[in-house]
Amino acid sequence: MRAVTIMLTATTIRMPPEIPDALRLMAWLSPGYPVGAYAYSHGLEWAVEAGDIRDEASLLDWLGDVCARGSLRNDLILARHAHRAAQAQDGDTLTGLNDLALALAPSRELHLETSQQGRSFLDATLAAWPCAALSTLAPHLDGPVAYPVAVGTAAGAHSVALGPMLATYALAFVQNLVSAALRAAPVGQAAGTRVVAALIPRLTMLAAEAEHADLDALGAATFRLDLGSFRHETQYSRIFRS
Repeated sequence: MRAVTIMLTATTIRMPPEIPDALRLMAWLSPGYPVGAYAYSHGLEWAVEAGDIRDEASLLDWLGDVCARGSLRNDLILARHAHRAAQAQDGDTLTGLNDLALALAPSRELHLETSQQGRSFLDATLAAWPCAALSTLAPHLDGPVAYPVAVGTAAGAHSVALGPMLATYALAFVQNLVSAALRAAPVGQAAGTRVVAALIPRLTMLAAEAEHADLDALGAATFRLDLGSFRHETQYSRIFRS
């Protein structure tokens, strides 16, 4: 028999390239991801109505408090623990963590904000970014899902690095609220860009701290925002769901 030699060249077999964490996170936390983030202002619309946010300086102060003393800090801690549980394939811990995260929402509207986005994020990621680890964990999150738990779970299941995930989540949180301010407050795009830039050092610090925070570190002190979210439910004129 005559021997047949098969020559394989670099163009014969092409393996799909590895998706960088940065691109994955940019896709997941972009305004175009189908979670409905544009519909929520996290109480900002009421703060504009009440006069708490009236210009660039007051927007910066308000967002700084929300980040350092409010829900963003808690979200980062929750996302960190969801990431760890997902990497360990610990579905029971994820269920308990999600129950805790949902219970921390101080009002009906803020509960809707986190649970609707979380459910939408997890469903969209399962459909568009399938992976065996995430599919195994999904049954443990079969009802309402807190947004930071959903993001942390997906990142852990996909082996996305913790630090970049937390930093990107923090930036997306602030950018969404600045976008809400552009629609609801007397603040223009240039001012909004300056506010985001001014908050970057704080976001970096919060993300770094959250990498090592345990659940006992959870807590918030934004009482005016929390009460305002109740008042927003009956606000006469509004364009946001929270």
